Parts: sequence; structure tokens; C-alpha cells
Amino acid sequence: MAMNYFHCSIFILFFLSNTAFSERCHPNDKKALLQIKKDLNTPPNSNLISSWDWDPLVDCCDWDNIVRCGGAADRIILFNLILADLNHLPIPAAVSDLEYLEELYLHSTNLTGEIPKEITKLSHLKYLDLRFNHLSGNIPSFLSRLQTLTSLDLSNNDFTGSIPASISQLPNLNTLFLNRNKLTGEIPGSFSDFRQPKFYIDLSGNRLAGEIPSRLGNVDFQVIDVSRNRLVGDISFLFGMNKSLIYADFSRNLLEFDFSKVEYFPVSLSTLDLSHNRVTGRLPEGLVKSNIGRLNVSYNRLCGQIPVGGQLQEFETTSFFHNMCLCGPPLLKKCK
Repeated sequence: MAMNYFHCSIFILFFLSNTAFSERCHPNDKKALLQIKKDLNTPPNSNLISSWDWDPLVDCCDWDNIVRCGGAADRIILFNLILADLNHLPIPAAVSDLEYLEELYLHSTNLTGEIPKEITKLSHLKYLDLRFNHLSGNIPSFLSRLQTLTSLDLSNNDFTGSIPASISQLPNLNTLFLNRNKLTGEIPGSFSDFRQPKFYIDLSGNRLAGEIPSRLGNVDFQVIDVSRNRLVGDISFLFGMNKSLIYADFSRNLLEFDFSKVEYFPVSLSTLDLSHNRVTGRLPEGLVKSNIGRLNVSYNRLCGQIPVGGQLQEFETTSFFHNMCLCGPPLLKKCK
């Protein structure tokens, strides 16, 4: 009887021991990680890669700062390799085998090449961050297949060609950063289809030309930056009392419109930069009613008195420099 009790106790302890140390990481996820490791293990200076703990006895869900497991199936939902020097390697196709991935961060890793089509297999992906690399080629239209995507950041790369209109087919997208590339062509009119509230868009530092489509006035931008391009025409339709606009930078383009015709500005507007354009007319009285904290209209063709009230007289004179005939405080030039 005592012997049976002893054997039973040993069995229970063995069972509990195996249960306690059972691996959470799904075998398919671990296989994908090992393939990624194999593909990226050649860089000689990649301290992060070489320091990964690939001990098969360690649950890969516990590989801190690289992956995170979660969801009902306890699968890998986050893969993070920021600041790893991958020595100009391409994005490993095996990343797409992490089929439950929701967040992919590969920024500042010295990646090169094009975005692999296999990435479209990530049907749960919400955040795709590939900024500060050396990725090149066209921005692929197949990114529109990532229907769960909410944030796309491809900034500070070497992408060329036009912006694919199909990006507007992403129903959940609310953040789009394509700044500091070598993109050409026009801003797609289809971008008017973005419907997520408080949209963030940054297309600055490219070679975009043409007019900003007036249909984009239907989008409720919270942040819009199209500075340092070759854009022309009127942007007055982007302002309005019922907008959520906080930050707007249109500087260093070829925009040409009568600023006087803008009657209303969002109360939320805190930063507006129109410098280095060809804007004409007077400064609108509506600026006085906004909560704007930073304004730059220098290097334009504005005339008339700077409206009195609000914070306009508190800005530096450099905010109004090099216009045709602006006058009144804070400028030293008096109005006749």
C-alpha cells in the first residue's frame, strides 16, 4: 500500500513538473523564429541578434524585448527588432509565417531591398513600422491586402515612384507616414476615402507635385504634413470650423491661393506653417479665434495688417518675414 502511494506521488510530481514547464510558444511560431534567426545571423555587428537566447529549453514567449505572445490562442502577436544592425539584409520572408502577428517593428535596422509580397499573409497585422532603413523600389500596392492595418510607417527610406492609390482601401488605417523618401507623382485623389477619425498623414520631404485633391477636404485630418514637396494650388478646403486639425505643415512648396478667403479655423489648431510658398491676400481674422500657438507665414506674398487679438502679436517677427506688405505688430513696419 505504501509502495503504491509512493509511485502515485512520483507520478503526480512528474505530471506537475511537466505541466509547469510546458511550452506556451506554438511550434509553428518557434519554427518561424528559428528561420528568421538563420536568415539574419550573418551580420557581424548585430549584437542584438547574437545575444538572442535561442535555448530550446526556454519558451520563446519569454524572449523579452523581441516577441510577445497573446490572444486566445497565445500566439506571437508582436515581433520587434528596432535598432538592430542587420547589415543591409532584406526583410526575411519567414516573418510572414508568424501568422497571428499584430505588430511588426523593424525600424532603424539597416534593412535593404523591397517589401516582400509574403507579408500579405499577415492577416491580423495592425502596426507595420519599417522606418529608418534603406528599403527601395515602389511602395507595393499589395499592402492594401493588409485589411486590419491601422498604422503604416515607411518613412526615411529610399522608396521611389508614385504613391499607390490602393492604400486608401485600408478601412482601419488612421496613421500614414511616407515622409523622407523619393516619391514622385501626385497625392492620390482616392485618399479622400480615408474615413477613420483624427487621421495622421505625413508625406513631407518627397518630390510630390500637382495639386492636393480637393476631395481630401472630406477627411478629418488631425495631423497633416506635406512640406518640402513641389505641390501647387489651393489648400483652403482643408480648414474649417468642424475639423479636428491640430498640426498642419505646408511649408516649402509652390502653393498659391488667397489666404483671405479662409473664414474659419479649427479651435484645435495649434501649429500652422505656410512658409516659403506663394500665398497671397491678407491674414484671416479667423486666426484670432483659434488657439494657435505656432504660426509661420514667412516668405509669401501677403499684405495688410496683422489681425489684432489672440496670440498673433506674441509671435516672433520671423513668423511674418519676407512678405509683400504685411504691417502692424509684431512687425516694426507700421500700417498706413
